[in-house]
Order: sequence, then structure tokens, then C-alpha cells
Amino acid sequence: MLNLDQLAAFVSVVDLGSFTAAADKVGLTQPAVSLQVKLLEQRLGVRLIERVGRRAQPSPAGLELLPQARRIIEACSMAEEAMTPFREGSVGRVRIGSGGTASIHLLPRAIAIAKKRMPDLEIIVRIGNIDEILRDLETNALDLAVVALPATGRSLEVEPFDDDELLAVGPKGSVIPEGGPDVEFMKDKTLLLYEGGNTRRATNEWFAAAGVRPEPAMEFGSVEAIKELVAAGLGWSILPDMALRRDKSDLLVTSPLKPRLVRQLGIVLRRDKHLTKGLREIMKSLRELRSGREHEA
Repeated sequence: MLNLDQLAAFVSVVDLGSFTAAADKVGLTQPAVSLQVKLLEQRLGVRLIERVGRRAQPSPAGLELLPQARRIIEACSMAEEAMTPFREGSVGRVRIGSGGTASIHLLPRAIAIAKKRMPDLEIIVRIGNIDEILRDLETNALDLAVVALPATGRSLEVEPFDDDELLAVGPKGSVIPEGGPDVEFMKDKTLLLYEGGNTRRATNEWFAAAGVRPEPAMEFGSVEAIKELVAAGLGWSILPDMALRRDKSDLLVTSPLKPRLVRQLGIVLRRDKHLTKGLREIMKSLRELRSGREHEA
């Protein structure tokens, strides 16, 4: 019979590219993980891991075993999860990764909807940049991500589920050109821009389409901080409508850009991810938020 711990050690080494990193992940020593993989190789009679430089990579036989090993581990995980309600009176856990804007303005409403149907569902939200979130998805440290697209990864499945327009934002009392601010208008303003990610990439591309490279006076990793600075009269910005839709402030003016700029939001998860009841409820709640807005429109 195949040994589950040996299969798990093999998958961890492949996912992380290192025996040492795999050992840290599972809480064992590096020699212990190496022994697990060696015993699995002896059991199957093939070499599963090859070293390419300093990185551990699967051999051709390892590549063939990898999806089978994942399915076995996932099946065992499902069996354990099925016992959770009986053992702890719980219905599971969902780990969600997202950027700061979605975690403040979108996820709380989706979580509230899901919790009404599954009050005991444990939900963990991890905030980070898109590269960190996608990396954690691929190593199964997260179950689901809600991010601005594009999001790429060989093992990832992406479901676009909502559009979010990027708007020009200025201090209250500012004059908005008829038809909306264009690049010529915005390039002469003191710009306070988001510092990275797909939102900033989309903003840069909007300027670049008119042959302009934006030169922000300040850059921030927080949309909420930018809103406060704009409200204080320190400049203009381009921010997601999601972050402004529920804003009760009377200190800002907003307008669609000319031409309009829309980013797409997506639900991202591993292609081989088992959809637990809790995970399905979170995905359903996110889709319902979009449907609700379409109905209101």
C-alpha cells in the first residue's frame, strides 16, 4: 500500500522546489522528508525527484505520479473533512486571499451572505499583493482568491465574475470636464496613485494609450489613505468604483474617465481544488452580489 505521508512529502517538495522548504511546511527535518521521498521511490521502483541546479523538480515518472498523488491526498482530506461536523460540531473552513480594496468593500458582504446559510463556517481572509496570493493558492495555503485580473498560473482556474470601473477622484468642489476627465486633464493634476498590482497597471496603460507616462506625486498601498488625502485637497487619483460606491463622504467628487477604464474582478482557485460546501457557499455569495447589482441597475 502507498504511504500517505510519503506522497504528501513528494508533493510538497515538487510544489516548493526544495526539500528544506517542504520540511519547514510539514514541520519535519530535511532528512526526514528526504527519507519519505526515498522510501516512496523504493516502493515504486522509479526516481521521482531530480535536482536542476539548486531546485528539486519532478522526473518524468514524478510528473506522471503528481496528479495521482494530489487526488489521493485530496480524497483523504475530504474524508477527514466529512468527519469534522461529527468531531467538532463545525462545518469547515475557507481561506480567502484578496487585495485590500476587495477585502474591505466586497468580501464582508459576501461573507455575511454565506454566514447566514452556514453560521459555523470558519472564514480566514489574508490580504496581500496578487503575486503573493497566487503563489499561496498554488501551494494550497489558500482555498480561494478574489483579485483584479489578469491572474495566471498553470494550476489555476479563473472565473471572471464582476466589472469594476476606475473613476477619477478629486477634492469636493473640483470642476469636472464635460464628458469626464481625459489624459490631458489628469496629467496636469497632482496625482496620488495606488502603488502596484493590476489596478496600477490598468491606470498606467490608460495614460500610455495617449502617449503619457504618469508621474505621481505620491504612491500608496492603501486606497483608503488615498481617499483621505484627496479629500484633504492634496491631489487627484484614479480609484475603483467599488471603493467609492458606499462612500458617504461629502469631501470628494468622482467621474468616469474619458475614455472609460474598467477592470475585471475574478474568482481564482486551483483546478484540482475540491469544492467543499463552505467554498461553494462563498463562491455563490460573490456571484449573488453581482446579480444583485445587475438587478438594481
